[in-house]
Amino acid sequence: MLPRSIRKLIEEFSEFPSVGPKTAERYLSYLLKQPKERLETLGREIAGLKDDLVVCQNCLNIAEQNPCPICADPTRDRSLLCVVSDGRNVNSIESTGQYRGLYYVIGGEINPVEGLGPEQLNLKKLMEKIKSNGIAEIILALNPTIEGETTSLYLSKTVKAADPRIKITKLARGLPAGAELEYADEITLANALKYRVEQK
Repeated sequence: MLPRSIRKLIEEFSEFPSVGPKTAERYLSYLLKQPKERLETLGREIAGLKDDLVVCQNCLNIAEQNPCPICADPTRDRSLLCVVSDGRNVNSIESTGQYRGLYYVIGGEINPVEGLGPEQLNLKKLMEKIKSNGIAEIILALNPTIEGETTSLYLSKTVKAADPRIKITKLARGLPAGAELEYADEITLANALKYRVEQK
């Protein structure tokens, strides 16, 4: 019988995405081998995780300042807006060095099974941004999954209805169907961005 504190930590780790009980046990085994000072440092970092973070009011990405460094950069192309489902995708795209526009994080993808409809996503502010910011092109950089495609189609129709002059593109098919954007290598993602296609 495992001690209560170990069982409790296994339960907590098992709540993480893609972490089951066996992986949680491996994490715990690693932690048990660390010096107490290391665990105390880790505990402080976790406890203070949100203390120095804010949500950028322009793109809704998590950052240390508002506006975030990307939105505050005067050299970025403000006529280009890359729509992503998650802030992790911003990091993936930035690592390619191929994109110099702005971003907008919608906070997920349409998924009726999980109760995520358009109302649960950050779309109202996106539409306000489109109407008032002189955007010429929107790049839909969503995951090539059923949920991502559904969201892309919804956004395309909604944006076209609001302003048919805006060009809507999506990443080229260098990305395999069903893949998660954050796991794509830099070359594949750079090519998908470079050879993006117009969203119909």
